[in-house]
Amino acid sequence: MADRAAAAELTGAQSLVKSLEQVGADTVFGIPGGAILPAYDPLYDSDTVRHILVRHEQGAGHAAEGYAVATGRVGVCMATSGPGATNLVTPLADAHMDSVPIVAITGQVAGASIGTDAFQEADIRGITMPITKHNFLVTRPEDIAEAIASAFHIASTGRPGPVLVDITKDALQARSTFTWPRQLNLPGYRPVTKPHGKQVREAAKLISQSTRPVLYVGGGVGKAGAAAELKELAELTGIPVVTTLMALGVFPDSHPQNMGMPGMHGTVPAVGALQRSDLLIALGTRFDDRVTGQLSTFAPLAKVIHADIDPAEISKNRLADVPIVGDCKEVIAELVAMLRAADALPDVTDWARYLNDLKRRYPTGFDYPEDARLLSPQHVIKRIGEITGPDAFYASGVGQHQMWAAHYLPFETPGRWLNSGGLGTMGYCVPAAMGAKVGRPDSTVWGIDGDGCFQMTNQELVTCALEGIPVKIAVINNQSLGMVRQWQTLFYEGRYSNTDLKTNRIPDFPKLAEAMGCVGLRAEDPSDVDSVIEKALSINDVPVVVEFVVHKDAMVWPMVAAGASNDAIKYARDLAPSWEEEML
Repeated sequence: MADRAAAAELTGAQSLVKSLEQVGADTVFGIPGGAILPAYDPLYDSDTVRHILVRHEQGAGHAAEGYAVATGRVGVCMATSGPGATNLVTPLADAHMDSVPIVAITGQVAGASIGTDAFQEADIRGITMPITKHNFLVTRPEDIAEAIASAFHIASTGRPGPVLVDITKDALQARSTFTWPRQLNLPGYRPVTKPHGKQVREAAKLISQSTRPVLYVGGGVGKAGAAAELKELAELTGIPVVTTLMALGVFPDSHPQNMGMPGMHGTVPAVGALQRSDLLIALGTRFDDRVTGQLSTFAPLAKVIHADIDPAEISKNRLADVPIVGDCKEVIAELVAMLRAADALPDVTDWARYLNDLKRRYPTGFDYPEDARLLSPQHVIKRIGEITGPDAFYASGVGQHQMWAAHYLPFETPGRWLNSGGLGTMGYCVPAAMGAKVGRPDSTVWGIDGDGCFQMTNQELVTCALEGIPVKIAVINNQSLGMVRQWQTLFYEGRYSNTDLKTNRIPDFPKLAEAMGCVGLRAEDPSDVDSVIEKALSINDVPVVVEFVVHKDAMVWPMVAAGASNDAIKYARDLAPSWEEEML
């Protein structure tokens, strides 16, 4: 067992709350219930841990994610056994896919009842084993402190991720000596942060020899806090940069070397950069299928340097010529030092000229509706970003509005963009925005949601109103499940099966917002867009919901069809870019 600090006798529930105080947790999002109820009694007396009573456990999990992304700290959520715990499965899976550090604490039936199908029993540890970084079942009160300390350490170190601590009700009720571990006993858990020097030298050598290199940057660079090091590397070498959906803001959008976001809905210059590259410098990214398209045709001429703190990601999808296991901040810093010392930087003049020409010829733009009375969703999102500015936090749901937000919001600094990238969870936006606002109360927080996503978790606006969390939610209402409708338009001959939400003002979103204690606004005419955004920004004491009624036939471009080669990218429905053959 671990060495322990001075002892005191407490109930398991008191030990749990004291442990949360010890690790510095200041906020817990949750809902009480039978098995976790003992924990809520000492929580009532805590002066340092704020509990926010959500309306659904899924909201608690996504709020913990939003808090974690916005603050860089571990988010915490809590639920009871059975259905309370299973309602956390989606946010746990979401956090696992996107490497978000959260700790979920669940109550469990009494130890003697486990396996008997007792009331509200579920094997949440078994259920969540594939979607958590680690999980614990605690059956003794004396083990609670070490489990909580270990959970926070595991969640926040190495590749961040979710950890679940399941505690039986009798362990919460029983009394024991409370001792805080002086050191943790986690055999086998030794995240590697310092890269192997030989591998970094090999990487530097490949970079100096390349003529068409690309910095392919993933969310791991942001998790490592390596934005400054990345900028130094990019500017030292002149190498073009592409930032994945999870890395937006890690490298400024406004920087001339930024080619944009790659992948299924990436920019033409970003996709072109990867496809025509002779060297991919992949940093904190996992070669996701939404980026690579048909894997066998992805970046066919490129050698690969792959740096990641998670060794399981190296060569998982694409074989790495130079694998580097380590923290991206340390990897990039060592790479910069070696390149400076060698004084052998690549000549990327022609390559940069080619990609900048692609950027000029194929800008990411949009057409306004033929009917001038209708709103363009892209214009709405662009104006929210322009009027609010890059210092705000922006959370997004999943679908067309997510891709438009990725393209048209201003991303200049890391950690300002919250979205469900890997799992693609509809309903993420509202609770994630709530969590971000709790963690960063002095910042403006916008949620960019769709009318479909919004109807999944909008009940958390009640939480926001009652708890004094003044988020701003833009509902991009195209009266349909827009991304699915787009696919039905392109691939199913316009057979719109079950994607038309047929709203006819049902629900009436501004009235719904007002019923939940928020301010409800609506914009239907293009001339109202700016004034409504400014009105929303002027209200800072209650949550605001703004419905933007947009036309339903707007599409996300560029686009690569699922499973197709990135070479088949289209920047409009029937238009594909003409790659410069001489670059081959």
